[in-house]
Amino acid sequence: MADSDQDGQASTAKAKSKKKLFILGGAALAVVIVGAGGYLLLGRSGGAHEDQAAAAEEKVAAHAPAPAKAAFLDLPEMTVNLATADTQKQRYVRLAIALEVDKPEMAEAIKPMMPRVLDSFQTHLRELRPEDIRGSSGAYRLKEELLRRVNVAVAPARVEAVLFKDIVIQ
Repeated sequence: MADSDQDGQASTAKAKSKKKLFILGGAALAVVIVGAGGYLLLGRSGGAHEDQAAAAEEKVAAHAPAPAKAAFLDLPEMTVNLATADTQKQRYVRLAIALEVDKPEMAEAIKPMMPRVLDSFQTHLRELRPEDIRGSSGAYRLKEELLRRVNVAVAPARVEAVLFKDIVIQ
């Protein structure tokens, strides 16, 4: 009986040592994987990787089309009162906007239609509440709506983007 107890303890000790060895091996493997990943993500020492990146950028630049000659058309600064439930306290938005067009000729074609563009913008802005403009998502929605409205007002000319130079809610 004493031999069977010793055999049981020996097999339990072997199982525990195998378990420890397995855990230590797994931890060592994890350290190697993390180290290799960090090495690849943060870059290798030496200039070979940087040279390859520079060569790839030059190749892309050589085949890229020449940048378009965009033109920008500044609108006069607008201050418009916003829709509020409280009639005692008025809220205002002050905007400075630039319109981006793909050609300078397009900017010249849009200039005579500026009163129509400004009217469309101010009519829309007066219906907004201060909450509608807050945050980046509100500014993005406003920009998209103003782009839609300006393209309707200047058709058949086309505006590529509405750019906010300044936007303040008072």
